Amino acid sequence: MAQETDVVVIGMGVGGEHVAERLAEEGLHVTGVEAELVGGECPYWACIPSKMMIRGGNLLAEARRIPGMAGQAHVGPDFGPVASRIRDEATDDWNDQVAVDRFTGKGGHFVRGRAKLAGAGRVEIDGQEFAVRRGVVLATGSRPQIPPVPGLDQVPYWTNRDAVAAKESPQSLIVLGGGAVGLELAQAFARFGTAVTIIEAADRLLPAEEPETGSLIADVLDAEGITVRTGTQATGVRHDGDTFTLTFGNGAESTAERLLVATGRRPNLAGLGLETVGLDPDAHALQVDEQLRAGPGLWGVGDVTGRGAFTHVAMYQAEIAVRAILGQPGPDADYRALPRVTFTDPEVGSVGLTESQAREQGLRVRTGTVQVPSSARGWIHKAGNEGLIKLVEDTDRGVLVGATSAGPMGGEVLYGLVVAVQAEVPVDRLRHMMYAYPTFHRAVEDALAALRRS
Repeated sequence: MAQETDVVVIGMGVGGEHVAERLAEEGLHVTGVEAELVGGECPYWACIPSKMMIRGGNLLAEARRIPGMAGQAHVGPDFGPVASRIRDEATDDWNDQVAVDRFTGKGGHFVRGRAKLAGAGRVEIDGQEFAVRRGVVLATGSRPQIPPVPGLDQVPYWTNRDAVAAKESPQSLIVLGGGAVGLELAQAFARFGTAVTIIEAADRLLPAEEPETGSLIADVLDAEGITVRTGTQATGVRHDGDTFTLTFGNGAESTAERLLVATGRRPNLAGLGLETVGLDPDAHALQVDEQLRAGPGLWGVGDVTGRGAFTHVAMYQAEIAVRAILGQPGPDADYRALPRVTFTDPEVGSVGLTESQAREQGLRVRTGTVQVPSSARGWIHKAGNEGLIKLVEDTDRGVLVGATSAGPMGGEVLYGLVVAVQAEVPVDRLRHMMYAYPTFHRAVEDALAALRRS
């Protein structure tokens, strides 16, 4: 006999956990289902542990920038203590149990297992059937997208999970993929003494961002001794037990002790029984409307919606889904000012449209770009001050539709630009604001002046 519940949340990552807890607080009977760790990718393998690695590497890099300090910055031995703080299975289990207890303490009902849809208003969890009164929320996250490189499926490559679980820095590492995850981990490992090579099939790093940022990061990484190969397609992989060898179309090869595959992520939709509610189980992502509905009594939040594998997107969508399930009024999802940050050194923050995306949408645009080292704070900062501010204006409306903030604390500087894009603050009004001196964000004022001259 089916058990009755108001809502089933399939996947208790950051988005699903938030939905489940909020609905339980509202008095609904909520069944949360998770096969792995409650909290999902972000706290255990992605956002948080990777930023701990980055923080450790950045401290070493900062020390090396101080004349006379290089001899005090030991490389290899420092990775062990950092790694032990990043990944500890006992701590993971404890945090998982804390999350479960928090949810059940709010009246939620937790089931450890794998769930799938079994028709409208029906969910099956490892043989148990649940009848759902209000709805089902799919929040199953994403998984690494592995490219079809011949031989890759036969070798013990790393994904981001393996990289942050490492207890020591390898002697050498090939990173396949020059996007955010690949670059963050590549720079972190390099700063702990690993010889790193980055392979990117596109003609520049960070291909989804402004081309200026790809060039900036490539120059920084090259100066740090990291080999960067863009416009390079891997055609084969082999492993002899000790060494990975990647081959390329021109006959060249790269070898390393470890291989990290960081070529993007794909929504987890397989095995969810989407076909039982008339949806395509082979779709790239779950199609949802502005209130996150995927169908009658069915919602989706987080990576499964294909709106970017970002924790902040999942949390944003979770609140909208909660209101929709409760029947409360609220605004539709709005992704015009979706912020993105790559936590390299320098950080690369961006929001909204790139220049090319704006032009592809038929907008008449002009841009303004300034270099962070030319600003007062950049000049003061000296070593490690690489960066730029780029603004993209819709000239017909006189508002920003996109912006990039790359440099020291680039992600923090981004905040004001996100507000400007989201609220459609007139560019003329931005020009008449006061920008605190001497801050990194004051360079935005210079970029606005450059925008007027363009």
